[in-house]
Amino acid sequence: MNAPAADRLPPAEAIYAELREQLSRGLRAAAGRRPFLIGVHSGGAWIARRLHADLSLPTPLGTLSSMFHRDDYARRGLPDEPKATDLPFGIAGADIVLVDDILYTGRTVRAALNELFDYGRPDRVELAVLIDRGGRELPIEARYCGARIDLPAERSLVLDQDGQGHFALTVE
Repeated sequence: MNAPAADRLPPAEAIYAELREQLSRGLRAAAGRRPFLIGVHSGGAWIARRLHADLSLPTPLGTLSSMFHRDDYARRGLPDEPKATDLPFGIAGADIVLVDDILYTGRTVRAALNELFDYGRPDRVELAVLIDRGGRELPIEARYCGARIDLPAERSLVLDQDGQGHFALTVE
């Protein structure tokens, strides 16, 4: 999807459908791949869980916490409900698709990669994000992206998930 302004956000479910289709096409084009999806807590884990089910991937699903590798850990501290990394498969030599909700500066992805490499060295890591909002501070780019949304630096996007697993986006 092209970059809409923050006041014209497309529905989160439409953005998710675009991401799902891109990932599905990418995996079909690379026949023989056995990728492992790993969702970055918490929004990325929600998205990865749905993608894993919707794409009927035969490999186990993993989740990852980047909190201890963040460069702003001292300022942010621990969240009220810290999430643990859960990787029910070996990382060494694996084909990984790291899933996150919103790509902005690239610092969360950098921290997630540091956490991932604590468990071993994968053969490949690709990034799938629901939304890329620009503003990169690190040279990180998503291979799969549901939408690009222009948003001023002082605003933020928040992803929510309801009881049925449907997504909603708000701007704060």
